[in-house]
Amino acid sequence: MGEVQREIRALYSALTVTVYQAYAPDIGLPAVQEGRFPDGWKRDRMTWVKPSFLWMMYRCGWGTKAGQETVLAVEITREGFDWALRSSCLSHYERGLYADRDAWRRELKRAPARVQWDPERDLRGRALPYRSLQLGLCGEAVRRYADEWIVSIRDVTPLAREIQGLVRGGRMEAAARLLPRERPYG
Repeated sequence: MGEVQREIRALYSALTVTVYQAYAPDIGLPAVQEGRFPDGWKRDRMTWVKPSFLWMMYRCGWGTKAGQETVLAVEITREGFDWALRSSCLSHYERGLYADRDAWRRELKRAPARVQWDPERDLRGRALPYRSLQLGLCGEAVRRYADEWIVSIRDVTPLAREIQGLVRGGRMEAAARLLPRERPYG
């Protein structure tokens, strides 16, 4: 077997990147209405953003899991996204990337962002042979995300439910046509 392919696939433009998150309606709906996260959103904990729509759908059960009923498409600046990537540390130790486990632990404590690679998913939620990015933001990165990087927040729950309905009905091509047009990030 060859090395597992890791790839950031995203919906992006020259200036922005779309990431996905899912919240309970008491957080998600005010975020959409106000264009920013409401006071009830916790800035003091890690928040994970996912550039892959299908990975987010797998994680939140198409917006049906408790506490994840509102699926958000958060458009952020590429400048912010790139800063988070440059400032990140892997969420797990990987030999050869760090001098040793202690060096990795020190970097993990210091870094305001974490990179985690998880199997990408298809429309049916099955794991694909390559991995997609989850980006964890904490400390300075959470503050920048909430206060500087957000360009817009959209509720994509209706889209998620429509695609899920098509998948359940066996209309895979129709479902695929509705997916965000993600491409390798670069």
